[in-house]
Amino acid sequence: MNTCDLHDAYGDLLEILPFGLTSYGGRKRFSGVVETVKCLEDNSRIKELSQTPGEGRVLVVDAGGSVRNAVMGDMIACGLNDNGWAGVVIWGAVRDVGELAALDLGVLALGHIPRPGKRRGDGQIGIDIRLGEARVSPGAFLVADEEGCIVFPPGTKPDDLAL
Repeated sequence: MNTCDLHDAYGDLLEILPFGLTSYGGRKRFSGVVETVKCLEDNSRIKELSQTPGEGRVLVVDAGGSVRNAVMGDMIACGLNDNGWAGVVIWGAVRDVGELAALDLGVLALGHIPRPGKRRGDGQIGIDIRLGEARVSPGAFLVADEEGCIVFPPGTKPDDLAL
């Protein structure tokens, strides 16, 4: 099912990520259980997670909406792709957009900029975050396609629900 049909069926249950996210990855449709990161212009935690088994999960990053520094580029994205992550949603910026488009990885972000993120060891993994008005928790289930991005509550996904 696409996000429009899922919204029609489960609207009140869902969080809807705000408009403004652009698709940069080679995979335009993706879904999976959510892992979260909160950081600001520091990609240390994202790099750390990119080296772990993704098992089809989706990394959702609250980078504070900053587009001053990219918190993900081709090297981190390749790590996510190689380790089995389905996608990444970044409330911030990416870089290396040509390389991102060549990966079989879903990538949504607010924008892109050549300036890389910093590595100061800051950031938090596995906490509740907000992207605009949408609340996103670790263990939630995210579905993204060309229409948008929706999030089911933790422990729930479309297969668990009667359509």
